[in-house]
Amino acid sequence: MTSEHSNGDLPQMAGPVPLEVEKLEAATTEVGPSLDVGNGVTLTLGANSLLVNDPRPVKVSAYCGIWTKTTNSSQEIPFFNILVADVSDTTISITYAKQIMKDDYAPATLKYSVKADAWVAAKIWVKRLLNLAYGDAQPFKRLMILINPFGGKGYAKSLYTENAAPIFEAAQCKLDVETTQHAGHASEIAEKLDISAYDAVVCCSGDGLPYEVLNGLAKKSNAGEALAKVAVTMLPCGSGNALAWNTFGTNSVSLAALSIVKGLRTPVDLASVTQADSSSRRLSFLSQSYGIVAESDLGTDHLRWMGAARFTYGLLVRLMGRMTYPCDLALKVEMDDKAKIKEHYRAYKAQRPPLRPADGGEIQSRELPPLRYGTTRDEIPEDWERISSDTMGNFYAGNMAIMSADANFFPSALPNDGLMDVVTIDGTIGRMKALTMLKAVETGGFYDYEDVVVRKVSAYRLTPRNRQTGFISVDGESIPFEPFQVEVHRGLGTTLTKSGHLYEAQGP
Repeated sequence: MTSEHSNGDLPQMAGPVPLEVEKLEAATTEVGPSLDVGNGVTLTLGANSLLVNDPRPVKVSAYCGIWTKTTNSSQEIPFFNILVADVSDTTISITYAKQIMKDDYAPATLKYSVKADAWVAAKIWVKRLLNLAYGDAQPFKRLMILINPFGGKGYAKSLYTENAAPIFEAAQCKLDVETTQHAGHASEIAEKLDISAYDAVVCCSGDGLPYEVLNGLAKKSNAGEALAKVAVTMLPCGSGNALAWNTFGTNSVSLAALSIVKGLRTPVDLASVTQADSSSRRLSFLSQSYGIVAESDLGTDHLRWMGAARFTYGLLVRLMGRMTYPCDLALKVEMDDKAKIKEHYRAYKAQRPPLRPADGGEIQSRELPPLRYGTTRDEIPEDWERISSDTMGNFYAGNMAIMSADANFFPSALPNDGLMDVVTIDGTIGRMKALTMLKAVETGGFYDYEDVVVRKVSAYRLTPRNRQTGFISVDGESIPFEPFQVEVHRGLGTTLTKSGHLYEAQGP
């Protein structure tokens, strides 16, 4: 933690001086938004930021010290960046996340002397600052940190230690850190987790670890309660970091850590994925895919050294080959008109629902919700739409908007509407059109292409045809190549988001 400009040699921070509650309350109305801390320095609570007016000169070096310039210490600190603030008997201390590069942050501390006759005002002012800094966010979160040392390029442990841990520690979060030892270990930890001891599980990984954690919580006898009470979130340390992109809008570990500190508890839809064996039920938070996307993801696992580029490489190879993936589809369609889907998105955006309470709030059941439509062994309901395709190029179902950096594949996806977006594309479209559409995923125009069929569904079943082997992806994890069925459970899970309402993605 770095310490910034202070106004004199200050003693170590002591514990807060006792003060009668009624004395604080009586003085509250007399304290304005600005606090004078001496030497011409004032601290002001602005609309969205802490304004530090400090006229004292400070020298700044640039270009390896070749030249220096003199400026003042005034600055504007967004409330979002404020981590903690305190008043001791002689000192006011404010710790915040300071931007050190474009998307990198590190803790820094401002310290100023407090005169005895200004102590009450300073105490009240700090309380206001913290209220503005945290708002509806839960301070001092209790975090279980799970580090996957094998994910992505294997840097998760150092990324956490260097970029996230200092932010969490400065924000006075309670931390328990554990390194996963093998595949499925995170699921085992989550299944045994004391849900009364933690506010969130933080996955230092790609999207594989959140998938494991959710499915571990789902194995608990009180799975419904566990999924509502414990938020599942992530620090982006893998090759696929979709959860961080959707909830925090970043691939920066330090910025994601700050977003977790300030994260709002948000209900999120989860989907049950089942196959012929009813015991195969697993939960999906992100996506399911069959065809080009699944093959490009799981079929390039041997190219993990390429990072996220391996997916693009796999996609281009298959698009150029105009590969098709025959299948039979049955879908419980709720909306299939793009104009109506866009209106649904706008209506949801305009009506902000309440956040999920720290205790999980009211839940429908302590257990997982029952399957309304059974498994692939059960009859398909008569009101489902049936499609048989010999030329399916891509089937992609998404519960979140962003699937990877620069891939806002499901712009109309919403966290808590009980629906999943399904995109289907015929595999026989021309190569140039396919490449143009691929490029449009990055620019946001993909959604409106005529060849991109979009449906909002509450459930579906997919049955592969004419192939003995292939890939089906659930949240980037492979499942057996056989028929599978999915149904959405509205608000079953909990995550942390910046907005508390929407994904950090441009809507349709």
